[in-house]
Amino acid sequence: MATEIKVPTLGESVKEATVAKWLKSAGDQVKADEALVELETDKVTLEVNAPAAGTLSEIRVAAGGTVGVGEILGTIDGAGGAKAAAPAKAAPVPAAAPARPASAPASQPLAPSVRKMVEETKVDPAAIAGTGKDGRLTKGDVIHHVEQRSAPAPQPAAPPAPPRALGAREERVRMTRLRKRIAERLKAAQNTAAMLTTFNEIDMGAAMALRKSYAEAFEKKHGVRLGFMSFFVKASIAALKELPAVNAEIDGDDLIYKNHYDIGVAVGTEQGLVVPVVRDADQMGFAEIEKTINALGRKARDGKLSMEELTGGTFTITNGGVYGSLMSTPILNPPQSGILGMHKIQPRPVAVGDKIEIRPMMYVALSYDHRIIDGREAVTFLVRVKEAIEDPQRLLLEV
Repeated sequence: MATEIKVPTLGESVKEATVAKWLKSAGDQVKADEALVELETDKVTLEVNAPAAGTLSEIRVAAGGTVGVGEILGTIDGAGGAKAAAPAKAAPVPAAAPARPASAPASQPLAPSVRKMVEETKVDPAAIAGTGKDGRLTKGDVIHHVEQRSAPAPQPAAPPAPPRALGAREERVRMTRLRKRIAERLKAAQNTAAMLTTFNEIDMGAAMALRKSYAEAFEKKHGVRLGFMSFFVKASIAALKELPAVNAEIDGDDLIYKNHYDIGVAVGTEQGLVVPVVRDADQMGFAEIEKTINALGRKARDGKLSMEELTGGTFTITNGGVYGSLMSTPILNPPQSGILGMHKIQPRPVAVGDKIEIRPMMYVALSYDHRIIDGREAVTFLVRVKEAIEDPQRLLLEV
């Protein structure tokens, strides 16, 4: 008896997804609850598990296809042994027979448009060197192969063959749902908010010295390294409590002031930038903040974040310094009204009293929605963050 593999509920307000990739091929044996296929929504990537054990007898929607909630992705035949033995009953293929043109090797999956061209031109994809991502065939590869196959043999005096067609040097890749969603949200932030950015710089010397002094003891006791992000989360929360407009949002004609502090921490992944949320960060210590950020970062890079972990933040922190950025203007994460940008720590000559010293300095930026946050509040916010980081004891004493 066949069991249908259906698209599960994708989350609030999410009605469709894209089939990112199948983890099994038709004819493979599968176990109950084994991951079969990855679906990509505009917010997260999720796995669909096998509803029963047996043989994956049919794949109805190939990678790249769009599916809705409840749609059938494929079927599993419960008679695993019988289904698996079926190929053996087919007529044997002579050892010298060429591979079927329409079937590519497992290591070289074909896009639907490329597979169609392969079938129409009756070429062997295994005989063509792919120039696309991960060695995949492109339409340009197939066209070039067909042209070479049909071209007459060159005369002795003929010049060398021309270089490959320009089209083979480019590849058109469909934008992922996550990338499309990122583009839409960032453009919406620019179009909707009256966005400005204010800057300041922080002497990181005291924070670096404190971290160095207690790094070993901190890690030994808590099982996690002490990073700078926990310092900035704590400093931001202190500033948000003093300047509640930075922790607020606009909803129609209303201003919503948040009395909770759910801090989004931007994480770069291969799929794009995501912002998991550290819930009630004001109630956490340094160690718990570091542990939570590390756990969310791992889940983000593995594509395992849930919808709940990605929604509901009140303020965001992004650290371009990990990529070497010295200064940037971060874009708001709607509907939030403020985002703090950290940057690279750079030794620079600065005036300390009447002397010039080389100090480890970091530029920080606050992008904010001027519709709700005044310039005075934005500048004061960064000053409070600067004061807390340059004198970390303030964070412990809450002054």
